[in-house]
Amino acid sequence: MAALGAGGRGTSGIGMTSDRTRARMIERLRAEGIRDEVVLAAMNAVPRHIFVDEALAIRAYEDSPLPIGHGQTISQPWVVARMVELARNGRDLGDVLEIGTGCGYQTAVLARLAKTVYTVERIAALVNKARRHLQSLKFRNVRLAHGDGSADLGEALAVDAIVVSAAATHVPTSLVRCLKPAGRLVLPLASTDEGERGVQRLTVIEAHAAGIREHVFDAVRFVPLLPGLG
Repeated sequence: MAALGAGGRGTSGIGMTSDRTRARMIERLRAEGIRDEVVLAAMNAVPRHIFVDEALAIRAYEDSPLPIGHGQTISQPWVVARMVELARNGRDLGDVLEIGTGCGYQTAVLARLAKTVYTVERIAALVNKARRHLQSLKFRNVRLAHGDGSADLGEALAVDAIVVSAAATHVPTSLVRCLKPAGRLVLPLASTDEGERGVQRLTVIEAHAAGIREHVFDAVRFVPLLPGLG
């Protein structure tokens, strides 16, 4: 995976993209149950408005997903905060793998908390978009690749946490193999039960010597995890 170099783009906003608006977003996340202050600080440090199209920048700090093109969205802030909170689980993050870079917003939040973020996106145009955004913030600990995150990545990665930004119908064993002992995989898992067909819930898979443990959390809605490259 290629490292990102530094770029240059203004990140301070005005009005509805200002630091004050971002601080209000953090207060709302705190009121909605996000407890990890380290995650909240990382969210406060990342200017979400630079990751969306200029026409949507005024809505960047609303708690809603926004379109980023190619049938994809930037997740609502609460979902990003919750997934990162579950991945961190109150500990320092070393190496993290992200499946589904999108526009790079969640990548940027993770990059403020992790030693290295390996991130994979299947849509080439979004890889280019995310690269521009992340370079504008001068991250040097992100390794971005165009690849199929639903398949074996073909790399001997060993990471402390994996965050999947698309809904799977089963736990990908190729990703579980990338977890270090006590590592955590966070993903939206779509139910296959007849009564809950289509319902997605944030699910944490923990790797232990005796096997894996599964914990189910909040109901969410994500685009499906698709195979192949775009």
